[in-house]
Amino acid sequence: MNPDMNVQSHVLNIAQVREQFPVLRQRVNGKDLVYFDNAATTQKPTRVIDALVDFYQGYNANIHRGIHTLAEKATRAFEETRDAARDFLHAAHREEIIFTSGVTDGINLVASSYGRSILKADDEVIITGLEHHSNIVPWQLICEERNAKLRVIPVTDSGELELDEFKKLLSSRTRIVAFNHASNSLGTINPAAEIIALAHDAGAVVLVDGAQAAAHLAIDVQSLDCDFYVISAHKMYGPTGTGVLFGKKELLEKMPPYRGGGEMIRNVTFEKTTYNDLPYKFEAGTPNIADVVAFREAIAFINELGKETMAAYERRLLDYAAEKLLALPHVRLVGTAKNKVSVQSFVVEGIHPFDIGQMLDSRGIAVRTGHHCTEPLMARFGIEGTVRASFAVYNTPGEVDQLIDGVSRIIKFMK
Repeated sequence: MNPDMNVQSHVLNIAQVREQFPVLRQRVNGKDLVYFDNAATTQKPTRVIDALVDFYQGYNANIHRGIHTLAEKATRAFEETRDAARDFLHAAHREEIIFTSGVTDGINLVASSYGRSILKADDEVIITGLEHHSNIVPWQLICEERNAKLRVIPVTDSGELELDEFKKLLSSRTRIVAFNHASNSLGTINPAAEIIALAHDAGAVVLVDGAQAAAHLAIDVQSLDCDFYVISAHKMYGPTGTGVLFGKKELLEKMPPYRGGGEMIRNVTFEKTTYNDLPYKFEAGTPNIADVVAFREAIAFINELGKETMAAYERRLLDYAAEKLLALPHVRLVGTAKNKVSVQSFVVEGIHPFDIGQMLDSRGIAVRTGHHCTEPLMARFGIEGTVRASFAVYNTPGEVDQLIDGVSRIIKFMK
């Protein structure tokens, strides 16, 4: 075991961190659970689970429209999460925080509202070869509708963006640039500030997909100067089905509503409807109140541990796993960028990733296998998919050792 891990573990007290996650106490297929599928969704600490239960047991009510005690308490808790999200992202105004069902919903909102309102024939949208399908398909749809063109920044063999090629793609026709802050498949951390500055110089508006960054990287939307930033609660120790779209106030005010219904209106007649102020203009209908309320506890969990401390520990886990995987025969790492979040994809020569995933599961080890909703990226590397081990603050070096032992035994058995 890497001796440096012991020092960082002591700083964080990983045993105490793990105690906060009930799901980790179970056995799977007769083995203690080792959960390495954190890039898909992280597990939830007790404080998040308790917040959900407390809402439904204590003050379940619809928000904003009621004057009774439960409605006022629910509204206050809901809006407190908006303030927490604003602080987490360092947004200038609370009106810039729009609650969504997650990153996919947030990207679709921007593509459908902003994209539809500004894109014309032969305009261009630039994305990257590292994108999740949720940051590809919405732009394809709106480009097809508006007869605009979708351009793609290529990816190097190490899994980094070719920024010189990005500069060549930028032109007076570029209207929108959308990219992920960190890759869900390879872990690559993209140079967000540089990409945003280049895009702005060309007159484009920028959306950043922060799904994989939110639990690992410091995010300051004002410093980055991005126009939109999207996150999902479930990838940062929070509930599923909720997330946040940050948008610059001046852009959001000009954008037409994404959905119609209650809450997003000011006045309705059969002849004409006028719309509510920000942020409510984009929050039609009854929202996912309980999960938004519980999301605040997930933000507090990250803030209290300290994102920098968490990221340093996770980086040590990543480096340790990569070193041990490289020492195994027939193993090739996919994605070797210098700057990464704690995601490691790999393939084993002659063994399908699905088979590896199934055999690891029989040992209680949960990894993700397949294309990870990044089929174009897998095609770039000439593979069907990878085995992906992704690490969170509650994982341990001992669990990495179990992964390595499991993969080693699979190789010996299959080869």
